[in-house]
Amino acid sequence: MIPQRRSRYAQFIGEYEAVRRGEERGATSPAYYRALPYHDISGCMASDWRIRAASYDAFNKQLLTQLDNQGSQPMTILDLGAGNCWLSNRLSRRGHKVAAVDLTVNDFDGLGCYRFYDANFTPIEAEYNQLPFPDQSANLIIFNASLHYSESYTATLSEALRVLTADGRLVILDSPIYQKAASGRQMVAEREADFMNRYGFLSNALKSENYLTYEGINNLGDSLNLSWEFITPNYGLRWRLRPLKAYLRGRREPAKFQVVVGKKR
Repeated sequence: MIPQRRSRYAQFIGEYEAVRRGEERGATSPAYYRALPYHDISGCMASDWRIRAASYDAFNKQLLTQLDNQGSQPMTILDLGAGNCWLSNRLSRRGHKVAAVDLTVNDFDGLGCYRFYDANFTPIEAEYNQLPFPDQSANLIIFNASLHYSESYTATLSEALRVLTADGRLVILDSPIYQKAASGRQMVAEREADFMNRYGFLSNALKSENYLTYEGINNLGDSLNLSWEFITPNYGLRWRLRPLKAYLRGRREPAKFQVVVGKKR
């Protein structure tokens, strides 16, 4: 990424990394990273990783395994928002050609964690709206808990579709989805208040979209000529009861985290 673009993201990256350090993410042991998403050896973010593991299982069983069985050649996969590269590690160990793409390059939660793995994938510092890949060069593009950081879903997805092959798949993993946009706006306000209280900043240096709605996803499909499939992971009974509990307590609807799969029409 050129210096001018890197400077644009400097505040966002600085605040993002401050939050991640405050949450005590990361470790110095390869065993920690290689166990993800199924085991958080540190125990600091165990509940978050249980959600990530369930999402990965659903993605693996209902899409990735099918694609593996259909093709005789390794897929070219982009892991957008790769973070500590846990997903790139899993995918490359299955024999695929994987690029781990992120803005953060630190060695506790960013692309620098590449050194903790023995798998063969390529870490690339880049932004989603200017991907350094040729047209129709990737079979599978995964927004790995990252699409909601986009400042324009239309621009970000359009760039991904430029790189995606005609029969490829675009996957949205672990981005919050709401029925009502008002619920998403309230979530953002709550998060910013929490960050201000704990860290002294709102963490809104980018004008990110922050959340998705089902109506918005359908509109994006219409405008970008995409068909969508929604896969619901099994997060357990307590998770399924969250909407009812929120309703009974008069609170906003909780976010859903479905695996959203897009295909060019």
